[in-house]
Amino acid sequence: MNKKMADYGSWKSSVIAEKIAAGTITLSQVVIDQKDIYWIEGRPTEGGRNTIVRRDKQGVVTDVIDSSHNARTRVHEYGGGSYVVSDGIIIYSNFLDQRLYRQGKTGKPTPLTSSQSGQRYADAVVNNISNQLICVNEDHSKSSSGDEPVNQIVRLSSVIPSLNGHEVLVSGSDFYSNPRIDSSGTKLCWVQWNHPSMPWDGCELWVGDLTQDGLKSPIKVAGGNNEAVFQPEWSPDDKLFYVSDKSGWWNLYRLDTNLSKKVPEPVFPSQAEYATPMWVFGMKTYGFISAERIICTYTNKGIWSLGVIDFTSNKLTPFNLPYTDYSSINVLGDTAVFKAGSPKLSTAIVSLDVNSGAHSVISNPSSGMVQEEDISVPEIIEFPTENQLTAHGFFYSPKNRLFEGTKNTKPPLLVKIHGGPTGSTNSSLSPGIQYWTTRGFAILDINYGGSTGYGTPYRQRLDGKWGIVDVADCVNGAKHLVVRGDVDQNKLAIDGGSAGGFTTLAALAFSDVFKAGASFFGVTDLEALARDTHKFESRYLHRLIAPYPSQAAIWQDRSPINNIDKISSPVILFQGLEDKVVPPNQAESMVEALKSRGLQVAYIAYQGEQHGFRKAENIKRTLEAELYFYSKIFRFELPEEITSVDIYNFKS
Repeated sequence: MNKKMADYGSWKSSVIAEKIAAGTITLSQVVIDQKDIYWIEGRPTEGGRNTIVRRDKQGVVTDVIDSSHNARTRVHEYGGGSYVVSDGIIIYSNFLDQRLYRQGKTGKPTPLTSSQSGQRYADAVVNNISNQLICVNEDHSKSSSGDEPVNQIVRLSSVIPSLNGHEVLVSGSDFYSNPRIDSSGTKLCWVQWNHPSMPWDGCELWVGDLTQDGLKSPIKVAGGNNEAVFQPEWSPDDKLFYVSDKSGWWNLYRLDTNLSKKVPEPVFPSQAEYATPMWVFGMKTYGFISAERIICTYTNKGIWSLGVIDFTSNKLTPFNLPYTDYSSINVLGDTAVFKAGSPKLSTAIVSLDVNSGAHSVISNPSSGMVQEEDISVPEIIEFPTENQLTAHGFFYSPKNRLFEGTKNTKPPLLVKIHGGPTGSTNSSLSPGIQYWTTRGFAILDINYGGSTGYGTPYRQRLDGKWGIVDVADCVNGAKHLVVRGDVDQNKLAIDGGSAGGFTTLAALAFSDVFKAGASFFGVTDLEALARDTHKFESRYLHRLIAPYPSQAAIWQDRSPINNIDKISSPVILFQGLEDKVVPPNQAESMVEALKSRGLQVAYIAYQGEQHGFRKAENIKRTLEAELYFYSKIFRFELPEEITSVDIYNFKS
């Protein structure tokens, strides 16, 4: 087929914003119980509601919680670990009232906790021996007086409503996660950490004796201020497994039953990462097939694999599966279920027979949004950056089966920055990226220094240098592609959300490489963030920037709001008006300052949205508005009609 020649950016695409907004259903929190498979679906067409879905052993798929409920907890604001299933009984946190509810396979949900204001719950586990529930509790009842919320591990009945409260088992540290019970119901492990650490900086693994009278004889068995522990689990023979980065890579370790007298033993040491930063509760990268075999996912240079480690042979055997991204690993007998995706396969819930290697797709609600002939498959790139180092990313060339660029022109580049900033991007098929590539944009989806998946030293490059290392890597990534001849140096754009929004604005302030940018609920004033943000991240920047307030000058110097005079490129900002992580006054102050300087700036705010946009109509509007903005700045015609955006100080 002869392709039509048209300006980059102006190609007509079948990947439309409305389809992405309605069809991009997020999948998370996979659980197996009695051969039934459960997962969470986040549905933009239902206002971003999270519902729990079950596929029973007959293959019947149904929603299993009341349609008025939203299975989402606000512990740490980011949530995760919002439900647990045991013997067909679901216990979940409802977003609106943050109460725990008990739901059987039939009947209506029953509240387990009181409607007392300020109590939140997450990351639960059921003790089937005592019919008790153990979980993380976050108490906001005194927050109105200026006190921080109190985090602790609590116990309550999983059968009888505990409307008078809960029993506190562990308290005193700033944060807790991963309470897990051994097979006898007599030992509890958990992870804890304190300000200013984040769980991927340093945390501790503890174990105690679980009795009717509470928790006895707690001991620390691993971790520390400079060792990050992830996902402790009891094996079928009650050895304690976990992931630690003390070698410089997040690798698996185990402790024998006599925990206090044993040295942790590494399990198949390798230069690969078997964990990710614990931004949300309930993250799982491994599970037990038996006492001798473990199924795990691991990453090297941004590509994930799935394999089995056999302890008797000390051998890792990878599966030959068509995926490059895995998460939420759960195992029951010889069956593993997980979330997976690849550059040509949208994220799905997948079931695997661990003996034969046969797999099947359980649910793939976002499939079919991009025709295979239009899919741009990323190139894994490593490019030079500051201090004789290299950085990483995925490069997507423009691709559309019907169009090619006009002669002697090169495509605009959009550098996309993941959030965190301690996080990473992956190679799974993203309709949000293909929206751009099918229109003639090139994309650099970057894993700058500070990202996960490349070892602890790479992750620690950002310590004290947020706004410096990440900006330099974005700039050098764009320059690398210009030098290679892939993109137009006069049409370089950058966008990102949350921490990525900060890097976007910092890149516009501290370099002259990018000609436009888009910030989604991004940080503009670091000091304001320190004063206004939630407990979980309230000391995060002490490590990424400098101690505060003793070194407040560094925070001020690095804040985009204080460097408006250095920004000369047009910017569009998007913001949720109920955002508690990065409050809307951050974006509003930035917009007013840019307007007063006569710079081209646009601002779109959404009622009812928090940190990240979940409603279909707002996802659609955001995609289209960003495209409209670039069409005006880079001077190309749009092939479809899009609602216009008011751009202050713009002259056509």
